[in-house]
Amino acid sequence: MSLYDMAQGAIDGVLWMETKLDINSLLPLTEATFFILLSLSPGPKHGYAILKDVHDLSHGRITFSTGTLYGALKRLLDQGWIVRSGESEGEEAETSRSRKEYELTRLGRKILSSETTRMSDLVQLAVSIQPKES
Repeated sequence: MSLYDMAQGAIDGVLWMETKLDINSLLPLTEATFFILLSLSPGPKHGYAILKDVHDLSHGRITFSTGTLYGALKRLLDQGWIVRSGESEGEEAETSRSRKEYELTRLGRKILSSETTRMSDLVQLAVSIQPKES
């Protein structure tokens, strides 16, 4: 069963998969995926805004072509981590060429939060064992 299929098991606004899936098994995220989710954390954005935001947030380390970005967005849609704005989780997207906005699902927010915590823990560990410079 795919993550997308499990995400369709939403009942009363609570994702069924959150109780069945160990979020940590999805970590670590690739840097590109992390920055896409981070870009969407304040609210919905259309593809070009995500492209620019990821470039800025990563200080230029990640520069997507439009094809690469939309491939990544499709994968995140299929996994149920994001939806197109105005659609319910699991609802089919419209096929028009209109500008579409994307937003995090509840699962996507949980994954982003877990990854941020994981990275913070790693940084704290590294700082705690590094010798102090004199």
